[in-house]
Amino acid sequence: MAAEGQAIRGPRESYGAVDQMPYAPPEGSFGAIVPDHTPSGEEPSAPPAYAIDDVSGYEGTALGDDGGKDLPPPSNLVTDRGGGQHPPAQTHWNIPSISEDEAKEALMQYAARNCCYSSAPVKEMVFRNLQPFNTYRYRLETFTESRSSEWKTSPYKGELVDSFLLGPAPLPWNIQVEVPTMFTDNITKVKVPHTSSLKGCHNCRSSGTICCTNCHGRRKVQCWICNGSGNRLNDRCTHCNGSGRSGCNSCSGSGHKTCMKCAGRGQLLYYIELQVKWKNNIFEYVADQRSGFPANLFKKVTGQKIFVDEQSMVYPVVNFPEPSISQASQNAVVQHHTQFASVSRLLRQRQTIELIPLTKVEYEWQGKLYSYYVYGDENRVYTENYPKKCCCSIM
Repeated sequence: MAAEGQAIRGPRESYGAVDQMPYAPPEGSFGAIVPDHTPSGEEPSAPPAYAIDDVSGYEGTALGDDGGKDLPPPSNLVTDRGGGQHPPAQTHWNIPSISEDEAKEALMQYAARNCCYSSAPVKEMVFRNLQPFNTYRYRLETFTESRSSEWKTSPYKGELVDSFLLGPAPLPWNIQVEVPTMFTDNITKVKVPHTSSLKGCHNCRSSGTICCTNCHGRRKVQCWICNGSGNRLNDRCTHCNGSGRSGCNSCSGSGHKTCMKCAGRGQLLYYIELQVKWKNNIFEYVADQRSGFPANLFKKVTGQKIFVDEQSMVYPVVNFPEPSISQASQNAVVQHHTQFASVSRLLRQRQTIELIPLTKVEYEWQGKLYSYYVYGDENRVYTENYPKKCCCSIM
């Protein structure tokens, strides 16, 4: 018996941890599995039907790539506002507006980018009205950490086996991992200490080889030159010497191939892998000002952040000049807490309000009324009826 605190190196005939397969190991070997060589022509066995080892704190963890078992955080890690934080102080919101000079310059640049647009209307225009339709984007970002576990296997290469003999496995949320940059998606995977064990490879029945699926262990296949007839152009086929069969190229005529599951070693190292996932969950709302402006154009411009609030947990925005923003903030905070608090750890929250300037400009030129919109920090222009266009032709 290995001394306490001492790792075990598993030789070929003896594995390094107690194997909990549903049959007893032979006398004189500790947890070893007697290799059951696959007979020639027999297909590899199905995945193991025996139960995976049960590890405290990881009950229900399965083998495979189905996303793993979710591991909610313990109650002491559930984020709460507590008594040390307070709602943001009342803010005097400063809503900027565009000037006539800025509106005129925006239209001038718009006309300059279009070769068929004359600059005369811009130079001779008379402003009649500048109507602001300032549009707001509210965004709540909730940065969460979630953990899941899954049994994994890898070919055993003779390394030390970190089994339960070295101590109990740490609980999922007691394993320390470095948190990445806040509000940035990331994933890291950790081999859980003291969960490793050795088992015979189910794919090759511990033999290290599997039957060739091309020749089915017969070592030869139908000759591709004569299609198995033994003759070619009324003469004996020289490729197969008239037998109609030639050596299998897939297995080099051996009838078997190296098992890829265990890399030909016949043994697999089983262990629990902890996946730690950080995700920036975003709630976004854009206030509709019913301005007649195509809302999809807002995606092409940036705005000005007029409010930023970052805490471990934020409070809803109150008394914003646009009531729908305050309501959206209330809904977002409740929704994210309900959605994420019970299944993940809330590390940080950040809420922002972004002003996207939008002004409808009405002007007169040569006795007729026209209008256009100036939007975004870039002061882009949208108009359906620019007054003076010429017909361009390419010679």
